[in-house]
Amino acid sequence: MRMEFRDLVTKCRSYRRFAGECPVTEDTVRELVELVCYIPSARNLQPLKYIAVCDPVVAAALYPSLSWAGYLADWSGPEKDERPQAYIVMLGDSCISHDFACDSGIAAQTILLGATASGLGGCIIANLDRKKIIELLKIPEGFSLLMVIALGKPVETVVIDQMSVQDSVRYFRDVNGIHHVPKRVVDDVLIKFY
Repeated sequence: MRMEFRDLVTKCRSYRRFAGECPVTEDTVRELVELVCYIPSARNLQPLKYIAVCDPVVAAALYPSLSWAGYLADWSGPEKDERPQAYIVMLGDSCISHDFACDSGIAAQTILLGATASGLGGCIIANLDRKKIIELLKIPEGFSLLMVIALGKPVETVVIDQMSVQDSVRYFRDVNGIHHVPKRVVDDVLIKFY
């Protein structure tokens, strides 16, 4: 495997704090969404649609409908000057399909890899106040709100810690504010039954 791709994958983390002074433009979001036009899709139906939220007023209105970092019980989310500068709202178009599971995961990771390659970072958020978001963005019936991808220039350090089978999967921040994410090692996930 080429080392450049491995580096891209390991740098592609869930970032939750961003540089407030670094906007993410609609052109940048459009480039990230364009990447998903080329990914595999179950039965090639391509049922996903996206809403770009780059306007600061709309982004600020969207923010309270998102839940952040469930494992960090004492943290309610990024401070106002560290909030995402843009969002991509992922929808499933029910006129095309009612099964979005495979496509949504591929699309979300592709967007995050593209963001990482562009010097940005992001976070997939699925714990949402869907009713409020649907009202805010005027999402019509026939669309399922799948997730929101927060985007911005990361201002936090996220590291991968290799874990053993008995270690906790819970991510945490150390006393220096470094965000640690435990990950299983290849010998624990590559198995054989035959």
